[in-house]
Amino acid sequence: MALLKILHYPEPRLKKPSVAVTEFNDELRQLAEDMAETMYEAPGVGLAAPQVGVLKRMIIIDCSPSEEPNDLIVAVNPEIIATEGESLEEEGCLSVPGFWANVKRFSTVTMRYQDVTGKTHERTADGLLGICMQHEIDHLEGILFVDRLSPLKRSLFRKKFMKMLKEREQKNEA
Repeated sequence: MALLKILHYPEPRLKKPSVAVTEFNDELRQLAEDMAETMYEAPGVGLAAPQVGVLKRMIIIDCSPSEEPNDLIVAVNPEIIATEGESLEEEGCLSVPGFWANVKRFSTVTMRYQDVTGKTHERTADGLLGICMQHEIDHLEGILFVDRLSPLKRSLFRKKFMKMLKEREQKNEA
């Protein structure tokens, strides 16, 4: 297993849509293992392949509380097939470090996906897991959670984030 480099906003690859996975092989299983190791190390609750520079439709999620055993979901070619209700919860992202914002999402979703062997599954979730499913699938379409903010909030985010990046660069140069 290997830790992968997580791409950060405004990296252009984060805005590109991913392609469907058609080969379920050792390479795909290795990518899933490396992504899981990277997510746990970060630490985070979800990671999409585009966030590590791989434009394939695969996400991993583990929203289990830290005191409980891992509940890793590896979802290949995931899609939301049913939605219900509405929620407004604070989100963050490993590709947008240091920034959180309230994002409007569906309160309950059903996701259809394949595992690394190609077998199809469905899972219905609400709460953090339901939000995470939507957030990670957005990455596969080239959508970041900040893209779901109002134009005003998005503009404020860009200014704040670019200032934060500039300060980080100056700190690293010192």
